Amino acid sequence: MKLWQKDKEVSGSVEKFTVGKDRELDQFLAEADVLGSLAHTRMLESIGLLNKEDLDAVQKGLKIIYQDIQDGKFTIEEGVEDVHSQVELQLTKHIGDAGKKIHSGRSRNDQVLVDLKLYFRSEIRNMVDNTTLLFNLLIELSETHKEKLLPGYTHLQIAMPSSFGLWFGAYAESLADDMELMLAAWKICNKNPLGSAAGYGSSFPLNRTMTTKLLGFDSMNYNVVYAQMGRGKTERILAQAMSSVAATLAKLAMDVCLFINQNFGFIKFPDELTTGSSIMPHKKNPDVFELIRSRCNKIQAMPNEIAMMTTNLPSGYHRDLQLLKESLFPAFISLNECLEMTAFMLKHITIKADILEDPKYAYLFSVDAVNEEVLNGMPFREAYKKVGLAIESGNFKAPASVKHVHEGSIGNLCNQEITDSFHAVVANFNFTKVEAAIKALVS
Repeated sequence: MKLWQKDKEVSGSVEKFTVGKDRELDQFLAEADVLGSLAHTRMLESIGLLNKEDLDAVQKGLKIIYQDIQDGKFTIEEGVEDVHSQVELQLTKHIGDAGKKIHSGRSRNDQVLVDLKLYFRSEIRNMVDNTTLLFNLLIELSETHKEKLLPGYTHLQIAMPSSFGLWFGAYAESLADDMELMLAAWKICNKNPLGSAAGYGSSFPLNRTMTTKLLGFDSMNYNVVYAQMGRGKTERILAQAMSSVAATLAKLAMDVCLFINQNFGFIKFPDELTTGSSIMPHKKNPDVFELIRSRCNKIQAMPNEIAMMTTNLPSGYHRDLQLLKESLFPAFISLNECLEMTAFMLKHITIKADILEDPKYAYLFSVDAVNEEVLNGMPFREAYKKVGLAIESGNFKAPASVKHVHEGSIGNLCNQEITDSFHAVVANFNFTKVEAAIKALVS
């Protein structure tokens, strides 16, 4: 079944090539497609394009399909082109000819647009929820291990004293900034394109404000041409937000792979969370973090991939846009799995105590020694030279304690401020508004 088909059969090879992976990927859009139709048909009734009897039948039938989707009973049948066709076919089987009226005033172009926006909203929520769990764990670990020092590195050379409090807290604050980008993506996704039809509006007196409210959108894509132009742009912006989270996880994974190495030996994990070698019985490999690193690097490539697929398209709909789903949909699954596995692994991390007692880390305190001389009245350049000569002659003695008290340093992590910042950003998503709208639509 094809919504656009008249009396000509399409070549089988052409159909196979053009449909591609749509049947498989459109399963992800099924719930959103029904939600869009629930809102659209209520609007059609309000402007006289559906009578009350037909609306009641359509709404009842769509809610049955919605429940089937949630129960895992919905599939796109062989020979059915996409999710829109399957929902309309199934609805017509349930309620008869009234099901054929639900497409009035819209095109598959704006139908898939609203499906994507609704689906993206739900996936953003999943990513924000998983990021929040990881953030809270990082702050907890930062507080738990704030007294445990470790070497800080620049150029991968021993540089200055750091702490596990700083290390965990750094990645927590990085996630807070990542959520700023995710919030920007949410704002782009949370605009209603429904009613833009094929990209040029409709001669029906559609009430786009009504569907905007019914679906819990903050506003709409007002210009109907831009609503269609937003496809590709929306995906690219969302991919950029995802790549920011992925960059944080990839860097954390790289640190873990270094720190678990025997030459560092700063951290370890239970044997059952590492893997071994087929010939080297001593090996405990950090495969989980290596895969997180690689998966997240792949996600970081996605914004450029999407840009290359859309950068030279003129306005209007083009079939090229179909392929964006193949890039983005699997990435949602992958990033959420990486967030979940990072949190799972970090719950089982063991931190080595007294790392800096090893003599090779004595020079970590050279800057502290310089600063101590400056505090005692010596000009900085003279203090720097004095400590440098002591190091060269082998007479350098590290200070007895670390005295870092300014904001964001070893002795003043500012974890509460970071936590307040993170949760303030998350509150701006206002997920409860969307929840209430969807609940009202399907009840």
